[in-house]
Amino acid sequence: MVSEAYEPDRPLNPSATQDEPPLSLADSNEGSTQAVDAAGGAASDTGARDQPAAGESTAAPGQGTSTGGFETMLGKLVVQRGLATAEEVELCHAFQRESAQLDEPRTLTDLLVERQFLTPRQLDRLRREFEAKKSTEQIPGYKIKRKLGSGAMATVFLARQLSLDRLVAIKVLPKKLSANKNFIDRFYKEGRAAAQQNHPNIVSAYDVGRAGDQHYFVMEYVDGQTVYDRIVKGKRIIEAEAIQVVTLVAKALQHAHEKGFIHRDVKPKNIMISSKGAVKLADLGLARAMSDRAAAEAEAGRAYGTPYYISPEQIRGEIKIGPAADIYGLGATFYHMVTGKVPFDGKNPSAVMHKHLKAELTPPDHINPKISAGCAQVIEMMMAKRPKDRYHSEADLLADLKLIAKGRPPHFAHRSLDLSDVAPALAGESAFPPPADPKRSTRSSVLESPAFIIVLLIMILSLLANAIMILMRQS
Repeated sequence: MVSEAYEPDRPLNPSATQDEPPLSLADSNEGSTQAVDAAGGAASDTGARDQPAAGESTAAPGQGTSTGGFETMLGKLVVQRGLATAEEVELCHAFQRESAQLDEPRTLTDLLVERQFLTPRQLDRLRREFEAKKSTEQIPGYKIKRKLGSGAMATVFLARQLSLDRLVAIKVLPKKLSANKNFIDRFYKEGRAAAQQNHPNIVSAYDVGRAGDQHYFVMEYVDGQTVYDRIVKGKRIIEAEAIQVVTLVAKALQHAHEKGFIHRDVKPKNIMISSKGAVKLADLGLARAMSDRAAAEAEAGRAYGTPYYISPEQIRGEIKIGPAADIYGLGATFYHMVTGKVPFDGKNPSAVMHKHLKAELTPPDHINPKISAGCAQVIEMMMAKRPKDRYHSEADLLADLKLIAKGRPPHFAHRSLDLSDVAPALAGESAFPPPADPKRSTRSSVLESPAFIIVLLIMILSLLANAIMILMRQS
């Protein structure tokens, strides 16, 4: 979704505008799962309130504390990090023992912050790192190497699967969401949806399960960058490369649709390009079985997706969302790739979504004149407002992509004639002749129509035939 700073893809609930009623995305925790990147992705509050913060009361040491292992390891951690000296930690321990004797137990957490040996932000960072490490160590059969990134819906780690000695990515549901049945169900639905996809251009799913109080999803690790990263780095992607990427993603979507699933969140951050050039469609966090009418009805009236790339029917929260929605998302992604700009922009998500519904799309070749007319026509058909005006299937789309890749005009996509771009055919002639008299124009168009001429010829031939037959009988 979108942030206030308007970074594409970042989740945020839209606010209302003064001029038009607001369009609301589904709650940000239920919307786009947002792909994470090597740089760490969006800031996460994972685990930030899983334990008591400084100043909150806790049980005395030895009587069981809500901070569990973190409180036990805290002294060692702050000394190892150089955040406090061993003497300062020991001083806090002394105050801790004294408070316990006075029946006013204090935690080491409280005392370190109270005496300014540790700042609340440092404490929060240590807690997050400890909880992340603790949670992943509980997943049997995998050795965690490092964190790849985190978002509101998950933290992703790079790990080694010990049994097969291969690198994998492990997505872990935040502990704060582990008690929420809706989020758990969505998490496992993503895993099951991914497991049913067996295609070279879709990130493979290996395992989904629970270890202790942690829910995890193990998937293929793609060593590379996202299409969004490529756009940011190069401003835009050249047409030939963009066509190749879109072709491979279209094949991935074709496979998913044949399996009965729609992705619903096709965007540059969910398309990976490996270091070897392989293209992979990722993040099935919003994928839904087209046959799952119960889920469709439960989600009716709510928009699920990312505002920059979401289809009009998703914005309206329609029950019947089909493959055409993914074609629209891929078209919006294609547009962003070749122009370096999103199709519609605005001051907030609501404004962007209103434009998807109502605003006319600026032709991509008007933004980047280097784009071929055929490429622009394909993108415009992919992004038609009405699903029935888009490509009817990925097969048709792939046929046109193949043609424009060879520099030929597309077969299915055609741009309507823009008379303002038509130059006079002959020197000195006006491209726009003066309007004719309406009655005369109507009469002339009827008399000059091919159908009228054919009927007239048939009548003449019929009359001639009858005349000849009459003359023959008389003779």
